[in-house]
Amino acid sequence: MATPETKRKKKTTKKAPLSKVKVAMLGGLGEIGKNLCVIEYEDDIVVVDCGLGFPDDDMFGIDLVIPDTTYLEENADRVRGVFLTHGHEDHIGAIPYLLKNVDLPIYGTPLTIGIIENKLIEHHLEFSPRLYAVNAGDVIEAGALSVEFIHVNHSIADSCALAIKTPHGYIVHSGDFKLDLTPIEGEVMDIGRLSEIGKEGVLLLMCESTNAERPGYTESEKKVGKSFDSIFLRYRKKRIVIATFSSNVHRVQQIIDNSVAFGRKVALTGRSMLNIITVANRLGYMKIPEGTLIDISEINSLRPQEVTVITTGSQGEPMSALYRMAYNEHAHLSLGNDDLVLLSSNAIPGNEKLVDNIINEMMRRGVEVFRDPALGVHASGHACAQELMLMHSLTKPKFFMPIHGEYKHLAAHRDLARSMGMPANNIFVGEVGQVLELDSKKAAWTGVVPSGILLVDGYGVGDVGNIVLRDRRHLAEDGIIIVTAAISLDAGLLLNGPEIVSRGFVYMRENEELIEKLREIAYTAIEKALDRNIYEWGQIKKMVSDAMSRYIYQVTHRRPMILPIILDA
Repeated sequence: MATPETKRKKKTTKKAPLSKVKVAMLGGLGEIGKNLCVIEYEDDIVVVDCGLGFPDDDMFGIDLVIPDTTYLEENADRVRGVFLTHGHEDHIGAIPYLLKNVDLPIYGTPLTIGIIENKLIEHHLEFSPRLYAVNAGDVIEAGALSVEFIHVNHSIADSCALAIKTPHGYIVHSGDFKLDLTPIEGEVMDIGRLSEIGKEGVLLLMCESTNAERPGYTESEKKVGKSFDSIFLRYRKKRIVIATFSSNVHRVQQIIDNSVAFGRKVALTGRSMLNIITVANRLGYMKIPEGTLIDISEINSLRPQEVTVITTGSQGEPMSALYRMAYNEHAHLSLGNDDLVLLSSNAIPGNEKLVDNIINEMMRRGVEVFRDPALGVHASGHACAQELMLMHSLTKPKFFMPIHGEYKHLAAHRDLARSMGMPANNIFVGEVGQVLELDSKKAAWTGVVPSGILLVDGYGVGDVGNIVLRDRRHLAEDGIIIVTAAISLDAGLLLNGPEIVSRGFVYMRENEELIEKLREIAYTAIEKALDRNIYEWGQIKKMVSDAMSRYIYQVTHRRPMILPIILDA
């Protein structure tokens, strides 16, 4: 019989509740590119990717767009590492700019790290960056968090999804992926490990959405190789020029294999093409028979049928190698009737006009151009609807956040998750900077962190903002009028001028009456200011600008920028 003492309840120590996990995207939501994800738990922060984007049409003179990383810089002591899914520019392109502001450890697979090493050479950092090469299957401890690299297929070798282990369960970040059952190199996506993690418990799935609107499955990269085979056979007498993404080393490998089979030498052109293929070849990701590659300067010593050219510029980028070929500005290659150009890519949204421009120019020169998807010269690296649903089925997440895409892509992915039975309240379609807080029971948007964009113009980062862009748009749309005059403030006299110069507004020689009228208006405004004893430069300039603006709008309904320059003589 139990004694009274044994019936007493044992005292239990109540555990403190676990803190919530916070997740925020600093880029990659509602846009293509600029991917950057922040995951934090208490004093530990893990960063996934740090990519760049390309400027919109109205960002005159801007070269690149990168995420605002102020939040990472302010919390650098808590950042345990930047973990990279793969080596595409929209995932690693902003790394050099981040490292210029803060020294953080960078983890990625060997090809990804190799590309970054090459990229950093031209950025001249004042310290040796901490770059760590890891392999699929490796787990990196990051304070209370850990990050596991899981092999996936994509249009660049060495791509991985990431499984971030938190006290509440896994956060799975898909990176960019597709299910390729016949990959060119390496193994099929590690479905087994993703399934195991799904059984262990996935708190949140963050999954790419680029092809969420497209039904079915993405075609295998191997199909592109078969298409190349038939094209090389059919066009044996032409020089073949193939424009593709420089990072797609598997595609480049297939082009080289086809060229070797048909007795062709291969020339590479385009800075990024040369850099990435050099790194991939050095690290053993490519097999290039000795004597196959020639310098682009040697191609004119060979007959057209003896040469394949692999080039950058598939997106029609101004001053890319293909662009210079199209406009006969390339130092070593002029296109004509003996050339077949293959655009082995799809135009990124927003680049369609650029691509059409170079196609039109090449066709004017008698070049035969192929880009028809029916020819099978390109296969996407991104998962279509059925592959996305497979990722959901494998990981069985409690909560879901679609990432990497414009809003229409995120919404399509949200609908896919709903069709698979996920409650609408467990799906979070967010915006850049929003913070999602979650634990094993619930999730909710709770605030924002500093976010936005920085514009890169030449060597300048962030020095071109909204005001400068506004002025550039103004100049582009309406032009500028410059008014110069010399005034003696002591005597209160206009000594010289005003002189009028127009740029981008009207052609002066054909509008002499208008220019003369504007000179009279400026003269009258300056004289009026001096008669009223107004000698403050800013006030005089404003009177001139206002008077001229009123007249110009009345006559032309245009608003050029007016820049008065008053000299004290």
